[in-house]
Amino acid sequence: MISKSLKKDLGELLVEEQFITEKQLQKSLEQSKKTGESLPRVLVNLGFVTDKDITEVIGKQMGVEFIDLEEYEIDPELARSIPEHLAQRYKVIPVAQKENTLTLAMVDPLNVIAIDDIRLITGFEIQPVIATEEAITGAINRQYGVTELAEVQDTVKDISAADYGTLDIEEAQEEEISLDKLRELVDEAPIVRVVNMIISQAINDKASDIHIEPEVKSVRVRYRIDGVLHDVMSPPKHIQAPMVSRVKIMANMDIAERRVPQDGKIHLRHDNREFDLRVSTIPTIHGEKVVMRILDKSSVLLGLNKLGFYPETQGIFESVVEKPYGMILVTGPTGSGKSTTLYACLNKLNTGNENIITVEDPVEYQLAGINQVQVNEKAGLTFANSLRSFLRQDPDKIMVGEIRDFETAQIAVEAALTGHLVMSTLHTNDAAGAVSRLIEMGIEPFLVASSVIGVLAQRLVRNICPNCKEQYTPPQEAVKQFGFLSMADTEVVFYRGRGCDHCKMTGYRGRTGVFELLEITDRIRSLTLQRSSSSEVRQAAIEEGMKTMQDDGLRKVVDGITTIEECLRVIYVEGEI
Repeated sequence: MISKSLKKDLGELLVEEQFITEKQLQKSLEQSKKTGESLPRVLVNLGFVTDKDITEVIGKQMGVEFIDLEEYEIDPELARSIPEHLAQRYKVIPVAQKENTLTLAMVDPLNVIAIDDIRLITGFEIQPVIATEEAITGAINRQYGVTELAEVQDTVKDISAADYGTLDIEEAQEEEISLDKLRELVDEAPIVRVVNMIISQAINDKASDIHIEPEVKSVRVRYRIDGVLHDVMSPPKHIQAPMVSRVKIMANMDIAERRVPQDGKIHLRHDNREFDLRVSTIPTIHGEKVVMRILDKSSVLLGLNKLGFYPETQGIFESVVEKPYGMILVTGPTGSGKSTTLYACLNKLNTGNENIITVEDPVEYQLAGINQVQVNEKAGLTFANSLRSFLRQDPDKIMVGEIRDFETAQIAVEAALTGHLVMSTLHTNDAAGAVSRLIEMGIEPFLVASSVIGVLAQRLVRNICPNCKEQYTPPQEAVKQFGFLSMADTEVVFYRGRGCDHCKMTGYRGRTGVFELLEITDRIRSLTLQRSSSSEVRQAAIEEGMKTMQDDGLRKVVDGITTIEECLRVIYVEGEI
């Protein structure tokens, strides 16, 4: 691999280029030795560097230019000048052509066999540049996946309704296909191909969910990308039953049962990465609706530096996470990234020296070296019961998926007060609301004041697509309305995405966190003991220097990370502007 071509060790290079300190290198080397993981993977997991940083340093040592593929709009025709099987085998993608020279993004620019093969096939001289493997794989999937999905839609159109045994579309119902006939159909090549491509394209598009929704005369397939649903295709009604049944068989669900909700799970590999799909079905008046939640096992291995923290907030949060005992709460609505933040904290704490236990409902990602327990209400294994058992397991750190009731809250507080670090989530609108919520649940104020050491409130906003990002000057009235009073008399420059093929014409690509970190100071503890309202706690925290989610969001607008419209959609509620 590339590392063998380096004149110096990667660790030394990263220190020389000031990406990491000598102390961070030593810590990473020790963990690599204990866990058996490679040094680059440990460095990334600990949040010291990103894959881009490592690739950039390797490229510099080789004398090869590093490029960020996120900033390139690749010409589809140019990309397909190389057959897909070669692009996949060598992990390469063409990014530009000038006269007789083809600029080729490569994972390993020193792979002379790949360069020679592609020179022969294309007839161009090859100018290698280096990019991250993840970026190249994503670019390959985008360029070749679009064609495959179009072919699938053609396949769907060619599937004859007569072959699938349904009656007239107006009166066709799922039940009209016999069970024996369904079992035959779900194994036929067209249906297998359609379902496989719907799933693989969703993964390529970095969707979090796939929705298969039955309608009167068709079926609607939608992907949730960056928190927003997008229509993908509308297969005809006559393939609804076999398509849904194919998914149910993959998820080990009962295809004969169509009148009650069911849950299942699909495990698969795609581009050498492992994915779990949580499958849920419900009966609707037009047939069964299917939702598949896509869980990328590699995406959970994020460092805190990848979540969207500004350095000063990250520094304070890391100091809170590293405390030996106390309770840390992460708050926000469903889908705001709370679990990802907790997993990033666990990755940071998972050095192999401590006993870390989690209780989750369900366990979404499996983490090596951490003991994870899944809630099972039917068997009597609740959050509260699990927590009680944990305290007899000699834990150092405990993660509770969610505090839902008084009993769980009480045990979690007791654990935090008896020398354990407890991390959990709550559904509150802001950080100050978490303190009031625990008191409302029945926890005594003095226990809340003594146990809670930090509260992080968060939301997810969409990033402006780097490929089609442009500047614009907003009206002065808008500047005042959005809270930029200090800039009201000057010309303010904001950013937005025009829309391009990379972002499917939305102007957004990827998401980042917007945060509000409440440190529990003596003043906050005093207000907690007095049962002060969340608004009083919030005001006191702001006076002590807390940056609100609105502050964090507006800073990300000024920095060109997101847009005002996205902040209004996600952060602001009525009356806050």
